[in-house]
Amino acid sequence: MQIILLDKVVNLGNLGEIVKVKDGFARNFLIPTGKARRATEAAKAEFEAKRAELEKAAAEKLVAAQAVGEKLNGFTIAMSQKAGVDGRLFGSVTNHDLAAELVKAGFEVHKSQVRMPNGPIKTVSASTVEVALHTDVIVEVNVEVAGDHA
Repeated sequence: MQIILLDKVVNLGNLGEIVKVKDGFARNFLIPTGKARRATEAAKAEFEAKRAELEKAAAEKLVAAQAVGEKLNGFTIAMSQKAGVDGRLFGSVTNHDLAAELVKAGFEVHKSQVRMPNGPIKTVSASTVEVALHTDVIVEVNVEVAGDHA
């Protein structure tokens, strides 16, 4: 399916590019999230008419994400979880838990933006995770998990 990208999409293209993707990817993800539309002649003409304001909105999103990224870069989340005497947690710390802690700290972050390259944290430790605020703004956040032996 041919689509027009209305936003920058990682590993696919930038705003305004016409790309060919699998039908399911377009119907189930790109079009419902507002990142793309079908590339019909009418849609192409409408996009060209709105191109300037879409580019301006995309630039504003990038600037806002960079401002939040500067505050968030190097931020430390301190959490306490129940743990055994050997340092293993009962359960684990997931991206959902980290996003909830960041929201409590005053940052607007969704769990899908928190990237944990090594999977959930299952031990008492200090580690770093990435938070993707925008396709071009990825910051590192420190996570310190303390054991609660109660």
